Amino acid sequence: MSFDISSCGGLMQRHIDWLTGNGVPMSAIIRPSPIRFARGHRAIDGRFEHDPNGYDWFVFSEATDLIFWRPGTDELATLDGRAFAINETMIDAASTYSFGHCLHVFESPLDWLRAARDGCVVVNWRLAFDRLRYCPRIAIAESLLPIYDRHMTPVLPELFILRRRRETAA
Repeated sequence: MSFDISSCGGLMQRHIDWLTGNGVPMSAIIRPSPIRFARGHRAIDGRFEHDPNGYDWFVFSEATDLIFWRPGTDELATLDGRAFAINETMIDAASTYSFGHCLHVFESPLDWLRAARDGCVVVNWRLAFDRLRYCPRIAIAESLLPIYDRHMTPVLPELFILRRRRETAA
């Protein structure tokens, strides 16, 4: 049996109480798509492994993947390892940058939810250069600046020099 968004349950009242008690507006819990719930753990490769006896995780659906967040520890995991960020559609949305606004990059899903899902949370920083380099304006959490600076350079392949062979005359 494969695991997908339909395998995830809805939030329990205790989850809603925790979120609202931590400053998350109810609108951010349910829109644009409701936060879902799953149990499991994060594997060494960063992927989510479903386990009915595992920890509580909140689930966010992206176009290419599911992203899992474990509240309290801020652990993030993905189902298939394809997602770059929670709410990554904001990166390419013209409305994100209209009237001089910026793409907001938050440190944690809780900060992002408190801001009513306005922006994104990076899950895979190795993809940052390719995904963010065309953004006209970015506002980033100060704590993320070192990791942002480290990853906002293109990844170049290792370079070797092929020396021309000199042939000797016979």
